[in-house]
Amino acid sequence: MNDKALTIVKWSFRIALIIILSFIYYLNQPMQTHRVLFVAKGSINQIITQLREKNYNVSKLDSLILRVMGSPQKGWIDIGATNCTRADFLYKLTHAKAALQNVTLIPGETTYIFLDQLSVKLNLNREKLQNEYYLQTKQEEGAFVPNTYRLPVGITEKELIKILLSHSYKQMKELSIKLFGTYNEKKWFHFVAIASVIQKESANIEEMPLVSSVIYNRINKGMKLQMDGTLNYGKYSHQKITSKRIREDNTLYNTYKNRGVPRIPVCNVSFEAIRAAVFPAKTNYLYFMKSKSGGHDFSCNYSTHLSNIKRVTKRN
Repeated sequence: MNDKALTIVKWSFRIALIIILSFIYYLNQPMQTHRVLFVAKGSINQIITQLREKNYNVSKLDSLILRVMGSPQKGWIDIGATNCTRADFLYKLTHAKAALQNVTLIPGETTYIFLDQLSVKLNLNREKLQNEYYLQTKQEEGAFVPNTYRLPVGITEKELIKILLSHSYKQMKELSIKLFGTYNEKKWFHFVAIASVIQKESANIEEMPLVSSVIYNRINKGMKLQMDGTLNYGKYSHQKITSKRIREDNTLYNTYKNRGVPRIPVCNVSFEAIRAAVFPAKTNYLYFMKSKSGGHDFSCNYSTHLSNIKRVTKRN
């Protein structure tokens, strides 16, 4: 081999070595990330663009590396740490998925209690959850749609609230368009407030239009609702309502003292309760009382209502 050829080989080797060392250096650069990351469906280039929009320091070179490693996973990805190397980050994108846990919000539950449950089940900060809720929605109550949600372990408080509200508002808007042909937030949450009282007072779905009719009938006659369920708001969601509580509670939720439906919903409601609020049954009922069947006996006059009360009192 002549000197010229030898020089070319040496320089080629040096360049290759520089490229390899640069590549190793690049892959070992530190990356800041959320422990859990959502990757939407799309091509590798689209995923890289999505990560850039989320302020991740990724480039076209990462796109090429991912093509060699394999296609990124879709959905929630558990990176496992908030600080890692670029190589670890790209490897996790192609191989890891987040562990999901079911969390159920039952119809009639308050946001206060639900956030308690989320903080315990997903090991999150209760105060941060509350703060994020207030930052991301102006609705004090009733902004979540009861459902079973599959949520990734390791998700942040901010991302969790964002997901729950996003899913909920999407479903609310879809139902509103079906019912009214449009979505008006003020109008919608007016019915959510009515539905929340229906939700708290009804023994089952079949009763909801009847309870709704009682609410409208009492309001139309200028009567106070005087319904215990409205006092099961916030942290009092599961507490028995006593005469002492009725006397001492001076909030807008006390329908023994205030007329009409509380302007803020009492709880998160099912769509069955929403439909009942929009389409009450046509009745003359003004009262209802628990029955032997576990439901309620409805009545149009006070004397019949008193008889129903005496029957239940005697049975107990």
